[in-house]
Amino acid sequence: MLEQIVSLLKESGVHAWELSDVQNRGWEFYFIRHALDQNRAKNVEHIQIKVYQLIEDGKFMGSASAELPPTATLEEAKKLISDLAYRATLVKNRPYPLNPPRAGQPMTDASDTAAIAEDFIRTMRSLPETENEDVNSYEIFVSDKIRRFLNSEGVDITERYPDSMIEVVVNARRDGHEIELYRNFTSGSCDSEALKRDLGKAMAYGRDRLVTRPTPNLEKADVLFSGSDACSIYEYFVDRCNAAMIFRKLSDWTVGQPIAEDIRGDRVNVYARRTLPNSSRNRGFDAEGAPIRDTALLEESVPKEILGGRMFASYMGLENSFNPTNIEVSGGTKTEEELRRGSYLEAVEFSDFQVDAMTGDIFGEIRLGYWHDGDTVTPVSGGSVSGSMLDFVKDFSMSVEQAQYDSMRIPALTLLKNVTVTGAE
Repeated sequence: MLEQIVSLLKESGVHAWELSDVQNRGWEFYFIRHALDQNRAKNVEHIQIKVYQLIEDGKFMGSASAELPPTATLEEAKKLISDLAYRATLVKNRPYPLNPPRAGQPMTDASDTAAIAEDFIRTMRSLPETENEDVNSYEIFVSDKIRRFLNSEGVDITERYPDSMIEVVVNARRDGHEIELYRNFTSGSCDSEALKRDLGKAMAYGRDRLVTRPTPNLEKADVLFSGSDACSIYEYFVDRCNAAMIFRKLSDWTVGQPIAEDIRGDRVNVYARRTLPNSSRNRGFDAEGAPIRDTALLEESVPKEILGGRMFASYMGLENSFNPTNIEVSGGTKTEEELRRGSYLEAVEFSDFQVDAMTGDIFGEIRLGYWHDGDTVTPVSGGSVSGSMLDFVKDFSMSVEQAQYDSMRIPALTLLKNVTVTGAE
């Protein structure tokens, strides 16, 4: 079927095209506590077509895309391509060439989905549950994905990789009160140690949520991020080095120029990585067929390379660009023990935590935090944290130790200084 779609695209008269076919085979398991409720095998296919058309004698180029059902007939495929060709004429962008074929090493990791699922089940059953903290339910999704990507420039790539997700609800009870916490973990295969560690923390957080006090109105305080919300902080650095952000003047970062003046704290290093251990996003090529390579985005808080999708990278003359899939951040100069000294608010649960890449503004409503004041640690909830990365990048601290959250490896602890903390009292 795919080769026939390619023939239809070539015969359609469109200026250019891209075609993606993802086959997703694997297993799904649904548990109530640790009793299997149901399970099923899955074998689904997603075919995505994108066409490009030149407009006004080549002054502009438009595009349109849609998914073609794998059960579609050739006539239905032909009609969809015709519809996309028209819709593409309604969009006006500057013309740019699609990615040409370039050397790279595709991922070829065949997955034993049944064995991966068994690892998840074994890990969940080994959790150290108690009478007051335990697992309510969980769902496991394990896939062996095969993705083929083709375009009108001659790119033809096939990659194979594992992709897993587990959704867990944990319960905590105290004095007649009960709370549920939801967790979602993505990875390549099952990382048993990381899963047990993070779910152990979730149970402890649930227990502490039942005895919290209102967050005090601290006005300005140091805030320590010790969980996955810190990924949003480091995504700010990645986004500010993105070709689309810079071309549209939403980021003023420039290669070779420090991101801020008078930097007093740790200087950040950000790297695009082709692979990270057990990441669900290990790829040899990005979604547009550009080869992925290890490269530095920032070193010592100085941008080293601008990366991004084909359109804006082409506008900026970046011929070897790609969209990063894995990110690693380093640059911390203090140990976890050193960062945990003094008075600070450790924020571990937010109802929503956001970092605006354009303005640098951060904001989060606190579900659970710990106010550390010398030897006293008080669980707190309510209130919010806010501030600006434009200020924080000048003086913040990161741990030497790292933690990985699927496709991001970042400092295990991140300390932002002089954050506005609005209390719930």
